[in-house]
Amino acid sequence: MKRILAPLLIALGFSFGSIGLGLAGKMITMKGSDTMVILGQRWAEQYMQKTPGAVIQVTGGGSGTGIAALINGTTDICQSSRPIKPSEKNKMKERYFTQGIEIPVAKDGLAVYVHESNPVDKLTIEQVKLIYTGKITNWKELGGPDAKIILYGRENNSGTYVFFKDNVLMGADFAPQTATLPGTAAVVNAVSKDKNGIGYGGAAYAKGIKECALAEKAGAPAYGPTLENVQSGKYPLARDLYWYFRTKPAGDVKKLVDWVLSPEGQKVVSEVGYFPVKSTKPSADAEK
Repeated sequence: MKRILAPLLIALGFSFGSIGLGLAGKMITMKGSDTMVILGQRWAEQYMQKTPGAVIQVTGGGSGTGIAALINGTTDICQSSRPIKPSEKNKMKERYFTQGIEIPVAKDGLAVYVHESNPVDKLTIEQVKLIYTGKITNWKELGGPDAKIILYGRENNSGTYVFFKDNVLMGADFAPQTATLPGTAAVVNAVSKDKNGIGYGGAAYAKGIKECALAEKAGAPAYGPTLENVQSGKYPLARDLYWYFRTKPAGDVKKLVDWVLSPEGQKVVSEVGYFPVKSTKPSADAEK
């Protein structure tokens, strides 16, 4: 009997909790980038603690999934680790007569991960491209051990996948032997357990692995994804992380945006492992 009652009481507890939250205020929904989900969750936790009645639901799924949800009207905020595509802007305009509102909320250095024991500690962008297109297949070609390179990457609905393909592979296809994983955490976990592995993802996830310093080209200085290098633009794979909206934020959503861009909200960015945006002024580039 005890075994039956325990899960029943837990279920009732969650139900009562949901009712209480529902009465507290209208829920703000946030969906998209898996790279940003830990940042969105931390923002939501701290904002709800300091704002009585605020209710925020954060889910991942990938930047493409988040933008689709924004267009379909099933999320209030889309988190994206890549800029919105022209085709997505057109879909937004067809449905809402607007191309959406874009606000950079943090910066990231898209990192290239290798196992902690790997002696290779810097690469050029061209070398990374040759690795992921299957032209370089052995670590000894890069000064490492005589061992096959094992490739880990993201699914194609990921903003990180799109950014990497556009800015590293320059539009070329990934080598077919690339293992696609559902999130950056899974990529980091795989590389941390595979001494011959290589992966890529947001700087905030780089735990238990080594980040390679990256150079624009052979002979150029290599830089790691640090605050200074990302904000100065020296790190070749620095990128903005975005929030997207159907229309200009108003009401409770605007209050949340203002807090996220405030010194308090940007402090959370640093605590999670990403980098604050230089300017705290919202932009509307997507309207252009």
